[in-house]
Amino acid sequence: MNLSALFIRRPVATSLLAIAILLAGTLAFFRLPVAPLPNIAYPVIVVQANMAGASPENMAATVAEPLERRLGTIADVSQLTSISNTGSSIIVVVFGLSRDINGAARDVEAAIQAARADLPVTLRSNPTYRQYNPASAPIMVLALTSETLTKAQLYDSADSVIQQQLSQVDGVGQITLGGGALPSVRVELEPGKLNSYGIGLEDVRASIGAANATSAKGHIDQGNQRYQVLSNDQISKAAPFRDIVIAYRNGSPVFLRDVASVIDSNENIRNAGLYNGQSSVLVIVYPMPGSNVVKTVQQIQARLPFIEAALPATIKVNVAIDRSESVRASVADTERTLFIAVLLVIGVVFVFLLSPRATLIPAVALPLSIVGTFGPMYLLGYSIDNLSLMALTIGTGFVVDDAVVVLENIVRHLEAGMEPKEAALKGAGEVGFTVLSMSLSLIAVFLPILLMPGIVGLLFHEFAMTLSIAILISLVISLTVTPTMCAYVLRREALHRKPSRAAVWIEAQFERFKQFYSRTLDVALDHARLTIFILFALLVGNVFLARLLSGTFFPEQDTGILIGQIIADQSISFTAMENKLAQLQAIVKADPAVQSVAGFTGGRALNTATVFVELKPIAERRLSATEVVNRLRPKLNAVSGARLFMQAQQDLQIGGRQAAAEYQYTLTSDDADALFTWVPRLVDELSKHRGQMTDVNSDLQQNGLEAYMTVQRTTAKR
Repeated sequence: MNLSALFIRRPVATSLLAIAILLAGTLAFFRLPVAPLPNIAYPVIVVQANMAGASPENMAATVAEPLERRLGTIADVSQLTSISNTGSSIIVVVFGLSRDINGAARDVEAAIQAARADLPVTLRSNPTYRQYNPASAPIMVLALTSETLTKAQLYDSADSVIQQQLSQVDGVGQITLGGGALPSVRVELEPGKLNSYGIGLEDVRASIGAANATSAKGHIDQGNQRYQVLSNDQISKAAPFRDIVIAYRNGSPVFLRDVASVIDSNENIRNAGLYNGQSSVLVIVYPMPGSNVVKTVQQIQARLPFIEAALPATIKVNVAIDRSESVRASVADTERTLFIAVLLVIGVVFVFLLSPRATLIPAVALPLSIVGTFGPMYLLGYSIDNLSLMALTIGTGFVVDDAVVVLENIVRHLEAGMEPKEAALKGAGEVGFTVLSMSLSLIAVFLPILLMPGIVGLLFHEFAMTLSIAILISLVISLTVTPTMCAYVLRREALHRKPSRAAVWIEAQFERFKQFYSRTLDVALDHARLTIFILFALLVGNVFLARLLSGTFFPEQDTGILIGQIIADQSISFTAMENKLAQLQAIVKADPAVQSVAGFTGGRALNTATVFVELKPIAERRLSATEVVNRLRPKLNAVSGARLFMQAQQDLQIGGRQAAAEYQYTLTSDDADALFTWVPRLVDELSKHRGQMTDVNSDLQQNGLEAYMTVQRTTAKR
């Protein structure tokens, strides 16, 4: 049975088939999303609960533990971790790779509602949840700066305008604001004056609340008219607060200004943000698990001009980090490699065929096979990423093999004197099933990869499928388009034409190589035992050398972005921490490879800060991101009282816990005291191996200064 005869006899239909494959692949190419790696994100949901003033121990025992009990009953939860700080608890729920994130969100919401009865009554609002992975790197960081506005005003604009607008973008999981807080009026009481007037803190609180209450005022009907009653009971500035009467002593009013300092400020003054040394408020955008980074960033960039128009004119929005730039550059580099591979393959084919007409056939079949692969990729929901493009690059050699086998057999019959169409029918018929068996055997090689379980299987599933699809498309083209082109493009006269000087020289070099190969083959056959011994020695040597090679789960990437975490002494004041942030950022910014640096401190833990560093393009800095970190480390470690742990941002993130280093181990125990004892010991032991490990640290914090208050209940009851 001749698989190609039908197509050779119908060249118009075959041409339409080729055009259809080309158009479908081209349309799919422009619709395929661009990503650094295949979408293998774990479904992660973060639950957060806030209770002002509660200690970390109290939050862990009364808030985190009841929530964990309920969340732990949800199906397909692979990891459940919680972090409790002063006034807040964050619980990270990681689900299995096959779990639908929307269904998981519904289960999480039901678990929160079920746990509400077990939570403290002082927890004013229900715990909230968001679909994002706190361990993943942000896809974009915006830095708001202004020469005239205060930090509170910057934060207000970020909260009311930017955060609201960007939260509507498809693919955005969470937006965090750093470096500021909402505007508010701060009342800083003086205990001595309160004591002299005999006024308690509750009296002050009640007076402020009563003077600033908002309630319905009603209306007044007068004849044929109705008046809506309004008043100035809502106070928003410090000046009116100062005139609030909180008590009367000896017939005279005691004003709030008499016992307190009342100023316009913000809700939390222990927040600071810096962008290239300038005070700023940071807008940090995290992706939703499974979202496409480049597409999400493009939508954000499309909204930025409208957002800037809605902000005060004195606010400047700086893009501190744009993760899509490195993704585009990486994918473009891989596309360039694929294009070069195609040209090299076509060049090699020309060198051996020595015929422009014959070379034209694989030169058409090869790009057509690659472009045609994009259609099934789009239908399967794949993306243009480094692994799928690597599959196409590797498959270039496999893809051209089918066309060359068919072409070579047809050319052989042409040289024997057959007409092109007759040679195409006979040549394609002879090797049709051979080409089919070749392609199926190649696909069978990648079957184990398609069946691999876990994160590795998901990571390379798209790679194996893309390569298999390319081979199948190549098989179809080799049995349809290639023999048809041979029948109507090749000319018997052209094969017998006098060769050019270049062709004669290439043929001479090939003859020399064949003679050399013939001589070496004779030597190998004459010394068969020695040849077998050398082969065995090479196999043993390869096994031994393979053990010496270093191994890793995934190669380290250079995305041009560094993320760092500053950890200072646990008893450090906010002012000192702000100075440490500025000092460490200045050291980083002074490095010639650094483009910009942004960071913020404050919030849940006053002794920590987060730093985002954008490096210059690789052509300008010459060093990799890891080498830049190694160059900065000695300078940063020279700063006393605080350490900045930096690492190159990676596209592949596993798990849901943040870490200040590349690798992390989790210690668990039923006895908290045992953890408090052994964690510092483990850190000390690991830190001794300086040649093998750097930036060894722990997220355990228990050495801060504390003031323990003993309540005398009988006296307090008076």
